[in-house]
Amino acid sequence: MDEGVQGVQVRAADGRRSSTRAARAVLAAAARPVDPALAERVLAEPRWRQAYARHVRDLVVAGRADPVAVARAGLAAAQDEHELDGRPVREAVRSAPAAPLGTVVVRGEGERERELALPHAGGVVRGDALLRLADAWVARDVVEPSVAAALRDLVAEPERLDLAGRTVALLGAGAEMSPYAALTRWGASVVAVDLPRPDVQRRLLATARAGAGRVVLPVRGELADEWTGPDALADGAGADLLTEAAAVRDLLARQEGDLVVGNHAYAPGAAFVRLAVAADAVVAALLEERAGTGVASLATPTDAYAVPPEVVAAARARWRRRGPLGALQAPVRVLSRGRAFRPAYADGDAVADVLVVQQGPNYALAKALQRWRGVVAQADGVPVSVGVAPPTATRSVLQNRVLAAAYSGARRFGVETFAPATAATLMAALLVHDLTSPPPAGDLLAAGAAHGGLWRLPYEPRSVLPAAVALGARHLLGGRAGS
Repeated sequence: MDEGVQGVQVRAADGRRSSTRAARAVLAAAARPVDPALAERVLAEPRWRQAYARHVRDLVVAGRADPVAVARAGLAAAQDEHELDGRPVREAVRSAPAAPLGTVVVRGEGERERELALPHAGGVVRGDALLRLADAWVARDVVEPSVAAALRDLVAEPERLDLAGRTVALLGAGAEMSPYAALTRWGASVVAVDLPRPDVQRRLLATARAGAGRVVLPVRGELADEWTGPDALADGAGADLLTEAAAVRDLLARQEGDLVVGNHAYAPGAAFVRLAVAADAVVAALLEERAGTGVASLATPTDAYAVPPEVVAAARARWRRRGPLGALQAPVRVLSRGRAFRPAYADGDAVADVLVVQQGPNYALAKALQRWRGVVAQADGVPVSVGVAPPTATRSVLQNRVLAAAYSGARRFGVETFAPATAATLMAALLVHDLTSPPPAGDLLAAGAAHGGLWRLPYEPRSVLPAAVALGARHLLGGRAGS
């Protein structure tokens, strides 16, 4: 691991910093309260990058016995395994920042959207058309019925889009799946935290001005008094969570009104775990400092989830309805020794295993930290929204050739890939619904899951991944050839 890394980093052990060692330690710690034997298997795994998905899945299975204990142990271990400026992360983030951040408020110049409108298929749907779309998604097993119910609530009560009295702080506000653009259109008060890069800040500033909300941008202290226009602001705004976590925590602690902190920050590779640890340390500190603080994040569709019995029943019913297609698939199943076109939930453990090994263990761990924070927040009575987002054709997905091909080919199996604008607005609407509704009973992640069809496939998802990749690659190559 690069010793020149700045900010939050893996603590040294035996004279070196290893993200693999830290990841195994965190997952083992999470497993220990419910399955000590699994914890030992994780620590002893010699082929971590190739085998991590099996252990993550096993943790979901074991974690059903006490998901809160798993989440608390995993979050604590992640903080223990990382440091900032030579101190434990949790301690460093709570300290007074060496260089506090100032703020600039940008008020939108647009008219507030007063009803829910969803970008879809090159147009915009609202009202009855939106409800018909939601019902069609449910009929195609693309989303859980609770998603359609939430959209019905928001269409019937559009005033809920007005989050008056709340400030939503978005860590990674400029991410493609961030609710930033939708919230500004709905007139929300948003603190937009993202990298101090002029290109990122220009996009945030343009969105703020086009919207109808109040956007707070972090800036260097002196710029807050000297700001003369958009160019100067873009050159001096933003904050790096990896190096300025304490300053971000300090800035958010100073905000007025009820605060909701959304963690949407992303980075490639091992940096994603470091970023997730930094963001979670900020969230944990704010939960202690500010009573009533809420938590929000998005769960990835490519993960492992314990699902309700009705989801398992629907997938098995689809398996039985394959008809002639089942006969065509039978020889392939035999040749693959049962690995291809495997029936969903064949193990009887009610876990939708949609982990894509190619995304890597760092991605899986970073997303686990966000999930765990949501589970703990729900147990502690904190306002929380952690929605399972649909497969989405974001830039990061399209840059991964395997994922891009898999998402393209998966439609042949009933999986729907969403456009970024559709997915981001949908998940922003579900966030608003969560914040303006009583807390969900039962499994936080099963409530309002927009999984794109992955949970209700008739097949175990990885058993059709090679076929989806092959079909998708052919489609993508054909599209390029015809362009």
